[in-house]
Amino acid sequence: MTDGQSVAGPGDAGGRGVPEQCQECGGDIVSDDHNGEVRCADCGLVVSEEAVDPGPEWRAFDAAERDEKSRVGSPTTPLKHDRGLSTTIGWRDQDAYGRSLGARKRAKVSRLRTWDERYRTRDSTDRNLKFALGEIDRMASALGLAKPVRETASVIYRQALDAGLLPGRSIEGMASAALYAAARIEGVARSVDEVAGVSRVESLEIERAYRYQVRELDMEIPPTNPLEYLGRFASRLECSDETERRARELVEEAIEAGAHSGKHPVGIAASALYAAGQLTDEDLVQREVSEATDVSTVTIRNRYRELLAVADGD
Repeated sequence: MTDGQSVAGPGDAGGRGVPEQCQECGGDIVSDDHNGEVRCADCGLVVSEEAVDPGPEWRAFDAAERDEKSRVGSPTTPLKHDRGLSTTIGWRDQDAYGRSLGARKRAKVSRLRTWDERYRTRDSTDRNLKFALGEIDRMASALGLAKPVRETASVIYRQALDAGLLPGRSIEGMASAALYAAARIEGVARSVDEVAGVSRVESLEIERAYRYQVRELDMEIPPTNPLEYLGRFASRLECSDETERRARELVEEAIEAGAHSGKHPVGIAASALYAAGQLTDEDLVQREVSEATDVSTVTIRNRYRELLAVADGD
C-alpha cells in the first residue's frame, strides 16, 4: 500500500455503500486520497471517484506554517473563567482594515463591549472565578511561574469553588493558597513568604487557606526539597559556583542523614549557602543571607551548625 492510501470502509468519505472487498477479484478496497478515488488495491478497479477531500485547501510543510495558516480557535484553557470559549470584542475602535470607526459606530461597539462583558459574567460565581483567575495570573507573573503552574492553580481554585470552600474566606487568600499548592505540586519552589510578597493578603492567611484546601480537597502535596531553593538564593547572593556546589553537597548529606526532617526547607537552603561560604572562604555575611532568603539570622546560625556537624560525621 503506497502513501496516501488507506483501507476504505463503508462509512469512508466518498465511499458510502462501498464494499470492503473488490467484486471482481476479492482484493481489499483502498481509498486513494491523492487522486480522490476508492479502488481495488489488487486489480485497480475504481469503485468510486471524485471523493470530497475534508482537509484544508492549503498546504503546510512544517508545524509552524500549519499553525500559522490554521483558522480554528485556540484550545480551551482553565486560565479563563469561561475556559476561553466565548468571544472577545477588542478595545481598538478600528475595522478589519485598520480604519478608525465613526462616532456612531464607536458608540455601538462600546455598548456591545458592555453587554458582552455582562453576558460573560452573568452571576456571582463567574465574577468570583474571573477575579480569582486574574489574581492567580498576576501573582504567577510576578513570581516568574510558568503556564503549567498557573493551570494547576486554576484547577485547584475551581475545585475549591465547586466544593463550596469559599464562603467565609477571601478570594485573594484562596487564590494565593491555590498558587502556592500548585507550585509545590509542579516542583517549583516558592515559599509562603514569597507568595505573600506579591499577594494582597498576609502569609498567615495563606497558610490557613492552604491547609484548609489540602484537607478538604484531599490533595497529595509532595514535600519540598531544599535543593530547589539553592539556585535562586545563590543567584541573589552572587555566590561562586564552588560555593553553590558545596552547599548542594551539604544539603544532600543532611537529607541522607535525615537531619532535614521537621525543619523548614528554606532555612536549610539559606544555612547551607552560609555554611558553604565559610568552607570556601567566601565573604558571606549572615545579615546579607538573611535579607536575600527572608530567613532570620537566628535560624541561619542554628541550622548551619547542624549542617556542618552532619558533614563532619558527628
